[in-house]
Amino acid sequence: MRTAVSASRLEAALKKDRAVVLTGLAAVVVLAWAYILAGAGMGMSAFDMTALSSATGAPAMADMAMDAATPAAWSPGYALLMFFMWWIMMVAMMLPNAAPMVLLFAAVNRKQRERGHFNAPTGIFALGYIVVWGAFSLAAVALQWGLERTGLLSSMMTSTSILLGGAVLVAAGLWQLTPLKHACLRHCRSPLHVLSHNWRKGRVGALRMGLEHGAFCLGCCWFLMGLLFYGGVMNLYWIAGLAAYVLLEKVVPAGHWLGYATGAGLVVWGGVLLAAAA
Repeated sequence: MRTAVSASRLEAALKKDRAVVLTGLAAVVVLAWAYILAGAGMGMSAFDMTALSSATGAPAMADMAMDAATPAAWSPGYALLMFFMWWIMMVAMMLPNAAPMVLLFAAVNRKQRERGHFNAPTGIFALGYIVVWGAFSLAAVALQWGLERTGLLSSMMTSTSILLGGAVLVAAGLWQLTPLKHACLRHCRSPLHVLSHNWRKGRVGALRMGLEHGAFCLGCCWFLMGLLFYGGVMNLYWIAGLAAYVLLEKVVPAGHWLGYATGAGLVVWGGVLLAAAA
């Protein structure tokens, strides 16, 4: 009887923890998407920037396109703005994909505490994951600066070169076909196996686990995020499309085959662009 009561209490506690974690994740993701939709401090909403990158012939769009052709004045403040734009965008796109791992971590953490073992807040694990994407965002900003400086990227963060677009597509497609990509994808698709074989105690252990999971997720998706340099860094169609694709790749049963098919399609697409530009 006592064992049944304890199990019932544990189950109730796990449900409560799950609700708290889901609420926290949802709040962070909603705030991140709201920031991106508002334009991420760019002085123009993401809807307007998407319309601009989709270039219509309307006079208003023509005027906006002329403004976009003016190179951005890079300063420490502008670089910091770009960094937070990228980082918050990565949180909006990638944190939902990490939700199964975060929820599982919270459940295992609760069981550890019930057994009298020291546990760390789930937020520390999530922080490790987010920090990894912060490092990616720093690299993305440096690349963006370089591409704008050479004229390959407009100040509205859209590609100005067919060669660049074709090269990005082919490179992303080839990465989708590599064994390393699929090793990272297997890690992301098997949260229970990962936690059961790599559990670490304490706050430092939780942070390290979050960093490790983030690193595998980065290895799985970094080149896909690079496709934003082709489609438009603030193009909502590409942002939402890539976020949905990454989620499908990680959760559907045939996700690894989806990765292979997508890789082949990107290579063909990029090859056609490069051939047309030759």
